Amino acid sequence: MTATATTARPTLGARARSWALRALRAELAIYASIARAVARRPALPAGTAGFSYHRSVLTILWIFIVLSAIEIPILDLIVHRWPVVRIAVLILGIWGLTWMIGLLCAMLMRPHTVGHEGIRARSGLEIDVPLAWDDIASVEIARRADEEKAPRIADEHGRATLALRMANETNILIALERPTVVRLPGLAPKGGDHLVEQVRLWAEDPKALCCARSRSTSEPTRACPRWDSNPDCGEFKSPASAGWATGAVAPRYPPRVA
Repeated sequence: MTATATTARPTLGARARSWALRALRAELAIYASIARAVARRPALPAGTAGFSYHRSVLTILWIFIVLSAIEIPILDLIVHRWPVVRIAVLILGIWGLTWMIGLLCAMLMRPHTVGHEGIRARSGLEIDVPLAWDDIASVEIARRADEEKAPRIADEHGRATLALRMANETNILIALERPTVVRLPGLAPKGGDHLVEQVRLWAEDPKALCCARSRSTSEPTRACPRWDSNPDCGEFKSPASAGWATGAVAPRYPPRVA
């Protein structure tokens, strides 16, 4: 099975338009993320829980921010004799520093979310992949380290997998009920629509994410056999209990997660 739902390769003009649109959206997302951080209002829809993923890259982001801030006055001293160059370098320096701060704020303000509708797997400024509970078969803790620059969409044991890594690692595996279309920023082959059967991501607290999944999933109450040795309302094994003989019923609970 191919991992890409859209196979037609875009033209050069389409790529240029896509790049310009992505640049504009990223620029707006930078300032929106900074505004959210100042207002302390993360992008969490009502009724959802957020799960951060940024700590493994936090140190290097702060290093880049500090170096960018130090670079501005140093370059200003070097080029202060040429006003036009000085202004241009100053603008670029401030813009670059703002970008680094905005990227950090985006990671802080756009966590993964788990709610009654499903899971939203996020990463940085652009990636936001919604997964409905109807499409999710299981959520489990499964730590994995990949090679540097590994493709985001890859075939793993015959299953097309989307990997949202942090520092080349993931620790949550979401298995899907069926091949599901996810949309990534940009155009094919790296972006666009892709059919995937698994999603791997990194969360700082994977156990809490799995527990939130259990709390968020709910199924209608329906009759099922229950007996003393079967408190979780599993499938029928023996008619030897009074509960089965009398047709006792109990709610069907969501499946447990690893």
